[in-house]
Amino acid sequence: MSGRLVRLVCTAAVAAGAVLVPPPAAAAPGPGTGERPVSALLTDLQRLYREAEKATETYDATEEKLTRQRAEVTRLDTELTRTRLALRDSRGAAGRLAREQYQNSSALSPYVRLLLARDPQQALDEGHVIGQLAQERAKTVGRLTGDEKKADDLARRARKALDDQLALVARQKKNHDDVQKRLKDVEELLVSLTPQQIAAVGDLEKSGVDTAQRALVTSGALGDEREPSRAGDRAVRYAVQQLGKPYRWGAAGPESYDCSGLTSQAWGHAGTPVPRTSQEQWARLPKVPLDRLRPGDLVVYFPEATHVAMYLGAGKVIQAPRTGEQIKVSPIASFPILGAVRPDGDQAPVTEAR
Repeated sequence: MSGRLVRLVCTAAVAAGAVLVPPPAAAAPGPGTGERPVSALLTDLQRLYREAEKATETYDATEEKLTRQRAEVTRLDTELTRTRLALRDSRGAAGRLAREQYQNSSALSPYVRLLLARDPQQALDEGHVIGQLAQERAKTVGRLTGDEKKADDLARRARKALDDQLALVARQKKNHDDVQKRLKDVEELLVSLTPQQIAAVGDLEKSGVDTAQRALVTSGALGDEREPSRAGDRAVRYAVQQLGKPYRWGAAGPESYDCSGLTSQAWGHAGTPVPRTSQEQWARLPKVPLDRLRPGDLVVYFPEATHVAMYLGAGKVIQAPRTGEQIKVSPIASFPILGAVRPDGDQAPVTEAR
């Protein structure tokens, strides 16, 4: 099944097609770029792309926190409304209690009333009833006090949650602006290059990836081919269906994706929710050695874990690479590998689950 799936994916990838970078609208060389070595241009371009992706992952993390914070604000507001209604009822009950106590007040203590009663037993029975009423009144007062404390506490928490939400909104805007700045830097460099320079940069990058891929494969670091789990198979099939869709920072489908948007959506549709960002996927999911990779596992790149792709088998991954590109099948060594994680942990491969 694994080999057949890889062949299917590779066929779809050829049909979808992809380019290294979008051709610029104008190719007038910028100052100094005409004399610079192609290797220096590639280094600059890769650095700018990496900075843009790092900023994108930061934006995604803030967006995820903001989503959770909005839900918390809504939850606290709902709970506060219910508590205020309960408080209103408790205050009504306390008001009725106060009126009844005022209307039935007497200057004689229960002990004096017992001594003066014609029927002491009846007085004792009445005293028992009075005692029960006193207990009910005490409960009413206690409930009122508890509701007031709860309402005050919830009001403070709701205000704090709203303040935190506003702070996240401000942080999100800052992250958004940072991504835009990084992408503008990429665009400015691309526009400064001639078509020949862009082609040369693309050829050099491909050559570097091919060299890294050969070294990885011949080293035996990838191990033998393995079957995916049922959930992994579903995640791969979902990712394959997205081939050819554009990369867009901050996107998680269905029309476009960034790198972690693709992997998180694929595993979510497979019934195994994973964190939204590549950094959280690396931090929170079970690690797996490269020589035990199976389709569906996530391969994480760069020391800061700022890029992620999904393993397909046969040394290939499917990924949403970067701005200007489409979701495509790539060599696993397209970027420096940090490690790999397995969203479904120890779930058995398909062949063992049958």
